[in-house]
Amino acid sequence: MEVRATAKGITVSPRKVRLILDRLPGLTVDQALALLRYIQSPHARSISKVVLSAASNAENNFDMDIDELVIKRAYADEGRMMKRFRPRARGRVSPLLKRSSHITIILDERGV
Repeated sequence: MEVRATAKGITVSPRKVRLILDRLPGLTVDQALALLRYIQSPHARSISKVVLSAASNAENNFDMDIDELVIKRAYADEGRMMKRFRPRARGRVSPLLKRSSHITIILDERGV
């Protein structure tokens, strides 16, 4: 049985989050949290919150054992984009896109 958790509207580009999320599939929850603790990125903390949320969903809602959970999929979709403008020379402007992302973690039981 698959269990998922999603964090929406995280203010970081999906491209930057995917660099971290590509390492997670196949790891257990404990291994993923240990890996995220030592990654030199400020976005690893928000990803670890989603992993913990998915593990809590599995334990409380579906009575699964946390030690048997493995990350099946981890992906980031594009969220809402805030469009701003930066003034440039000669009265012109450049677009400034402040991107956000939706982070999804899917857990499954080991050996299934």
